Amino acid sequence: MLSAFRNAFKIADLRNKILFTLAVIAVYRLGSHIPLPGVDFEQVQNLQRQAEQGGSIVNLINLFSGGALTNFAIFALGIMPYITSSIIMQLLAVVIPRLEALQKEGEVGRKKITQYTRYMTVVLSLLQSLGIIVTANSGNLFGSFGAAQPLGDFFPDRSIVNIGIVVLTLTAGTALIMWLGELITQRGIGNGMSILIFASIISSLPAQATSLWVTARPAKGSVFLLLGLAIVVTVVTVEQAQRRIPVQYAKRVVGRRTYGGQSTYIPMKVNQAGVIPIIFASSLLYLPVLASTIVGREWLSEFVNKHFALQGGFSPIYVITYFVLIIAFTYFYTAITFNPADVADNIKKYGGFIPGIRPGKPTADYLAYTLTRITLPGAVFLGVIAVMPFLAQGLWNITSFPFAGAAVLIIVGVGLETMKQIESQLMTRDYEGFLR
Repeated sequence: MLSAFRNAFKIADLRNKILFTLAVIAVYRLGSHIPLPGVDFEQVQNLQRQAEQGGSIVNLINLFSGGALTNFAIFALGIMPYITSSIIMQLLAVVIPRLEALQKEGEVGRKKITQYTRYMTVVLSLLQSLGIIVTANSGNLFGSFGAAQPLGDFFPDRSIVNIGIVVLTLTAGTALIMWLGELITQRGIGNGMSILIFASIISSLPAQATSLWVTARPAKGSVFLLLGLAIVVTVVTVEQAQRRIPVQYAKRVVGRRTYGGQSTYIPMKVNQAGVIPIIFASSLLYLPVLASTIVGREWLSEFVNKHFALQGGFSPIYVITYFVLIIAFTYFYTAITFNPADVADNIKKYGGFIPGIRPGKPTADYLAYTLTRITLPGAVFLGVIAVMPFLAQGLWNITSFPFAGAAVLIIVGVGLETMKQIESQLMTRDYEGFLR
């Protein structure tokens, strides 16, 4: 593996791509520490202390922003508006025929959908930045992470000009992140947005691992580190696992040439939905916190803070609800991203068939049946990985467990894809890859 990295830097083109990607990541991390204009640093420090005990979607946003949210930096919104826009566009493509047609138009259609996603990202950034400022000045930012005492005002100067500058700064920060991600995709290594999320998560791992070691003491901390390594190995195995459906194409004679006759397969991943169900479930579980903040009833606030804002630490209701929602959203998102009827039609169109299965509707039914069966272990796997930090917090009184949840799924997924891309470029230049 070390020789593969050494060979990567021997190739001028590949070396320039890697160095360019690292330079963009450095700019992104710098923006995560530049504060917004007019923010109260004392309240920011209080927020950071409370965030260590927080949960729900707030910590997920903070994770994707690399801590920029609790720093109240210019990149505080992170990449979440873009992720939300991408998910919304995928859902709209199911119900809007025009978007579905654009998806089938190839590169031209994808460019238009990408442009629509950018516009939606800017709109969502404006709305989210206004929401952050309003809740920050209300003294109850994100439910104050479930804290008993609300935070103070983050922006003492509430003039329209100052608020407008903050909103524009946050929106421009998100637009700049989009541009940096696209630069990595075009001129660097890997998918730009995924690389930036990967860098954000990696930046928080040393602090979380140190906190785990101090809290658990060396003996128990060693056990947790070994457990973390086992989790990473399991995630790698499940992420690579797939059910291969064999497809045979019949031979066709056109003039003097023979086409088809080859065998291929349809790769159906066990974890077809990726990390999206965790984001969906976390977002939905934040709604009770938002509702209690808007309604302002004491009994509702106490119930939500205890069971959904995680003020009381481990909450069985939160964990069970979270687990069930992840399984439900896994089936929902998998059904959206993989359409057995379309796949069956494409196989039939090009003269292919699954051995032992008739083309057309029987093929679609077989694919749907297979997809349903392999989605269950993938959904349970996602649920277990997601609730593991809460189980560690409740059973062993651990405030942070960095080797589970959405973090390890993203790290493993992005790491594997980036490694495959580097390896493919090494192999095309007659160098050995990471695996021999």
